Amino acid sequence: MMQKSKNINVKAKPVTQAARLSIAPMMDWTDRHCRFLHRLLSRETLLYTEMVTSPALVRGRAFHLLAHSPAEHPVALQLGGSDPVELAEAARIGAAAGYDEINLNVGCPSDRVQSGTFGAVLMRQPELVAECCAAMQAVVEVPVTVKCRIGVDDQEPKEVLPAFLETVSGAGVSRFSIHARKAWLKGLSPKENRDIPPLDYPLVYEMKRNFPHLHLSLNGGVTSLKEAVAHLEMGMDGVMIGRSAYHQPWDILGDADALIFAKQNPFADPVEGVEAMLPYVEEHLSEGGKLGQISKHMLGVFAGQPGARLWRRVLSEGAHKEGAGVALIKEALDAVRVAREGALEAQK
Repeated sequence: MMQKSKNINVKAKPVTQAARLSIAPMMDWTDRHCRFLHRLLSRETLLYTEMVTSPALVRGRAFHLLAHSPAEHPVALQLGGSDPVELAEAARIGAAAGYDEINLNVGCPSDRVQSGTFGAVLMRQPELVAECCAAMQAVVEVPVTVKCRIGVDDQEPKEVLPAFLETVSGAGVSRFSIHARKAWLKGLSPKENRDIPPLDYPLVYEMKRNFPHLHLSLNGGVTSLKEAVAHLEMGMDGVMIGRSAYHQPWDILGDADALIFAKQNPFADPVEGVEAMLPYVEEHLSEGGKLGQISKHMLGVFAGQPGARLWRRVLSEGAHKEGAGVALIKEALDAVRVAREGALEAQK
């Protein structure tokens, strides 16, 4: 679907400016439907695709993985891989598809990623990462960036991370997103690697002081815009938010343009954001798509607000039924409105 929305300025903004706040690439979550919703809620934030492996593009020719709407800009493609030649070709394909940035995954700790010799295991091979990035930069005009960890397994982050940044930036990379946790490649699951290794924000702050010429975004454990602002005030160039932005999109993105970018927010109320999503849903359904492919990304829009449980229940129970469409979303919105009215009456 290559839909343009009259409500969205599709002209790409500079990615460095947008990277002041970004939404992390998340497998099975940040697909094109999720990104369209996030772009409706924030016109400024930098969005990322799910990780796409270079073999999938170059050998598998899985170009459908690159589908996106022009309305998503600025949007970055995250690649996984470790072969410089193959990554260069994948980057060329991604840039030709219209992505504003190519990002290399040096942070994912899954077994599947390790077996392919990419992801967090590449923290052990900064020279190879530098070679990969140089190869990609040689064939694309858009920025090539890196998302990494502070180290893996028994590595000492205070030694490993600065050496990694120095080596990879020496190949011309000037923007990094740093997940402020180690990745334990043996003994912890990918899910556990998102929570159990302790966060080390001071180390990431130190990297910004030691590498002032680099654009560094902090990632990991950030759950609110207030926390994001605090990290920016500590000197970080950007903040990347993951799961909280997915589970509470309005809380993170609804006020992001004002608080982070000093711009006007697109909507004053999440109901307006949902209503703006309806034409996109209708077009998706007209092309043979299913409501659940989109509505699953909308379940958290009203998180923490009156009617949130009803909203989730109506969509969860009805989205996969035959013929489910925009009417179901409107029904769920009506349930939210009724719950809001009840909450207001209770306060009187």
